[in-house]
Amino acid sequence: MDSIRAAGTVAELVAARWGDRRPGLWCEDTVLTHHEVAAGAAARAALLHDLLPPDGPPHLGVLLDNTPEYPLWLSAAALAGAAVAGINSTRRGPELARDILHTQCRLLITDSAHLRLLRGLDLPGVRLLGTDTAEYGALLAPYADARPDPSRATPADRLLLCFTSGSTGAPKAAICTQGRLAAAGRSLAGQFSVGPDDVHYVCMPMFHGNAVIADWAPALTAGAGVALRRRFSASGFLADVRRYRATYFTYVGRAVQYVLATEPGPHDRDHVLRLGFGTEAGAVDAAAFERRFGVRLVEGYGSSEGGAAVQWSPGTPAGAVGPAGAGLVVLDPQSGAECPPAVFDAAGRLLNGDEAIGELVNRGPNPFEGYWRNPAAEAERRGADGAYRTGDLFFRDRAGYLYFAGRTDDRLRVDGENLAAAMIENILARYEGAAAVAVYAVPDPVTGDQVMAALAGTFDPADFAAFLDAQPDLGTKMAPRFVRVVEWMPVTATNKIHRALLRREGPHCADPVWWRPPGEGGYRRLAAGEAGLTGPAGQGEGPPVSTRGPSTVRRQGLEPRTR
Repeated sequence: MDSIRAAGTVAELVAARWGDRRPGLWCEDTVLTHHEVAAGAAARAALLHDLLPPDGPPHLGVLLDNTPEYPLWLSAAALAGAAVAGINSTRRGPELARDILHTQCRLLITDSAHLRLLRGLDLPGVRLLGTDTAEYGALLAPYADARPDPSRATPADRLLLCFTSGSTGAPKAAICTQGRLAAAGRSLAGQFSVGPDDVHYVCMPMFHGNAVIADWAPALTAGAGVALRRRFSASGFLADVRRYRATYFTYVGRAVQYVLATEPGPHDRDHVLRLGFGTEAGAVDAAAFERRFGVRLVEGYGSSEGGAAVQWSPGTPAGAVGPAGAGLVVLDPQSGAECPPAVFDAAGRLLNGDEAIGELVNRGPNPFEGYWRNPAAEAERRGADGAYRTGDLFFRDRAGYLYFAGRTDDRLRVDGENLAAAMIENILARYEGAAAVAVYAVPDPVTGDQVMAALAGTFDPADFAAFLDAQPDLGTKMAPRFVRVVEWMPVTATNKIHRALLRREGPHCADPVWWRPPGEGGYRRLAAGEAGLTGPAGQGEGPPVSTRGPSTVRRQGLEPRTR
């Protein structure tokens, strides 16, 4: 916490850009100087001071795409000592209303493109403010001469209420104060040598912590420029990078795979982009990205709540995230004992996954600041001993390097052996026909789990079986029993594969499913009723599976869109 206090406030960083006439914010045809951003933030902060009722928490919701209004309102909230709840635009109906009301937003910043999502919702006490209306301009006009005043903000002021995954329940709103966000920005700016001449490309949604904490905050800290993409587009990625002369970007989930799936061209290295920072790209895709675009990807790990982080450092082995920092341990979820180091064979196959894979826990100091109005979830995260539990699976080698193995609910137990979905995915990603892969557990008819994979791309059962047999690091229990071939890989709004949906549907889905029966070496098409599996429709029959809410990714071009 001392480092957070030393970092000061985001309000101070916003005010520091006053008088800076360099271009600082780009979005399509809009260009604002750093000074104009600071002035716009000051006007909105003054308006916010007058609009927010004094009898409740100073919270506002932002339901927008990545447009200039988003960073302007983040900056305004910092100056006003208020907090922004980033509202996920893929949520619908009662779930959307619940997010707004749970975070006690008194003001909701939105626009006409998103107003249709709010029709019919009961939002008592919430005032809507449309940024593309005449009323909006009239409200801001009296505050045009406002100057940024950071004096009312403190490092302990809440600034962000970041919703975490809600795949197994209602999303939790993690608290991030001005001090923590400023500290994160300074840390990342120092780690990646961000300077005032850099341009950060923000293509991940700003309602998610990745875009704000890992992209916007270090740019603000260093006085770098920010280029916004309304919504992520794989086909528009390289054109944007060239147009804005971007030098840095962040990614989450399968975004890197989507860019790699676009058609290669002779000018793929014609840009000034130097670095990408994010999670879940995988070693295979990171290497392919660097070969094609000449851009190094740095894989990091950090929980949305800020309770644990692992940073890559020189000497980190291939496949590892980075060294375990002070306080970081891998614990057995049942016994609470520390897991032994991983043992590998000559081919790199993990030999003792049953013992070595456990939950990453931070026993040392950490900046986790809790969840808004959710004491039960907060207590579970902290644990009885006060240590921060990440909910993520890792293992460590004898040298102390940590390897990501998936979420705790991505753990599979096959024939009494614990497996990690992320490890199997890294192997299956080598298959030539795979554009995207997800591995998850389905129930075994007798006990434990069976391995199932969803694969977007081209699939040949004989080639796939031969590929598996040729992988030296594929353990005997790792080969998928079922392979679901999808045209659309279901993903969440942050481009992470929607594993909860895949697990729920299992082999009973409208997509074709191939399986390898016990004792057989090859795959064949699964028919309804085989292997004790029954469902409402046979494979390939019935209506398409509905994925209301999450966006999806097309096999051809891999463009996220909402259905």
